[in-house]
Amino acid sequence: MPSLDDIMKMAEAAQAQLASAQDNLDKIEVEGVSGGGLVKIKATAKGRILGVSLDDSLIVASEKAMLEDLIAAALSDARGKADLAAGEQMKELTAGMSLPPGFKLPF
Repeated sequence: MPSLDDIMKMAEAAQAQLASAQDNLDKIEVEGVSGGGLVKIKATAKGRILGVSLDDSLIVASEKAMLEDLIAAALSDARGKADLAAGEQMKELTAGMSLPPGFKLPF
């Protein structure tokens, strides 16, 4: 059975790995799209929005509501892809850890 010292060292190592993984999430880029590629949102797996790209054909005052809907859809798409990328990153991090059922990182 590991000593308390060993357990503390393992916890510190896990915390360092988690911090590193969180930093890496901000380096992974995803792109959310809507309207068949007319609206694109570039974001990190951590959820930081890096940019918005709108096709020139969408810049019409009478189509403002549609444009807003497309932007919201692209943001949702980017967020979903960011969540998937973050999940994969965390899965790799926890692959070697024996966590109890239902226990998830980060806490």
